[in-house]
Amino acid sequence: MDLKTFNQILEIAFERKVSDVHFEVDNPPFFRGRGQLIRSKLAKLTAVDTEFIAAEIMRHNKRELPEDLKEFDASYSISNGGRFRVSLFRQRGHVGIVMRVIPPHIGTFEELNLPPVLGEIVKAPNGLVLVTGPTGNGKSTTLASMIRHINEKHSYNIITIEDPIEFLFTSNRSCIIQREVGVDTQDFNTALKAALRMDPDVIMVGEMRDLETIDACIKAAETGHLVFSTLHTQNAASTINRVVGHFPPDAQEIIRHRLADILVATVSLRLIKDKSGENVIPVIEVMRSTTTIQACIREGRLNELEQAIEKGQAQYHMQSLDQHLIQLCKRNIITINEAKRVSRSMDLERKLTFT
Repeated sequence: MDLKTFNQILEIAFERKVSDVHFEVDNPPFFRGRGQLIRSKLAKLTAVDTEFIAAEIMRHNKRELPEDLKEFDASYSISNGGRFRVSLFRQRGHVGIVMRVIPPHIGTFEELNLPPVLGEIVKAPNGLVLVTGPTGNGKSTTLASMIRHINEKHSYNIITIEDPIEFLFTSNRSCIIQREVGVDTQDFNTALKAALRMDPDVIMVGEMRDLETIDACIKAAETGHLVFSTLHTQNAASTINRVVGHFPPDAQEIIRHRLADILVATVSLRLIKDKSGENVIPVIEVMRSTTTIQACIREGRLNELEQAIEKGQAQYHMQSLDQHLIQLCKRNIITINEAKRVSRSMDLERKLTFT
């Protein structure tokens, strides 16, 4: 493996719009396209190959490859404009690399098949907006689209704190400051405290990873800022549980009350195949903060959230995962089997029949 070959592999990945590239010892490079992992016909990689790739990525980030590397997040770019989010790790004693392709264009809500209600959500003057879902299901892309919308419609000071920086923004009506953990700042918590002294209107935190970051995001929302972040949770109820569960038991009731007061919305995503099997599309649960939702959060009645979401569809443009799956089935965009595979409900078919 040399630098030219490595960059050529990445150029092919970028041009063919695959989502990920994997480099692991004793395997050829793998590509993920249309949700499927594809084994390339290239030669198997050696330990020297993957260490070379890792060292080049670290050099690109102005760092040396540490001998005791366990895991490291970074970014990488190539000459044709392609950018990648990189996860370096060690497995069975060898270095492995997974590189996520970052699309060059930040799509609009319409281009990404996202619901128009997101345009209403980002109008909130302050509070907390959480975009959730499993890894690789469009959280970063959705978040970038929301920031793009604000940038086009509002004159705000937007500060992003990311690890690493993924989408590159150009200031339009808004002024956008992008800070990378490990390069521009020590960690999320330190950067959040600094952001409050930087005249922010909007703060975007790449991920709420720990108690300190979660608490700092809540405080920023409470002090009059609009805060966006992500969590690896499946739906609104699990999102609330995850946030509250980070705090000690004796503080959880207070946190539920604080969260009920400042939460603007949760947007939970899953990517699924359309009927052709050639494309992936998002299925989205949207929960907005209504008086009913706030009461459910304050009182810990999270099992009632889905019903409240479904009842608020017409008035507040909320939707549960099942409601969106049913819409997609009725519009002949996805198959019933695909909908049943994704749904967490045992009675999706009954809902389809009676809706």
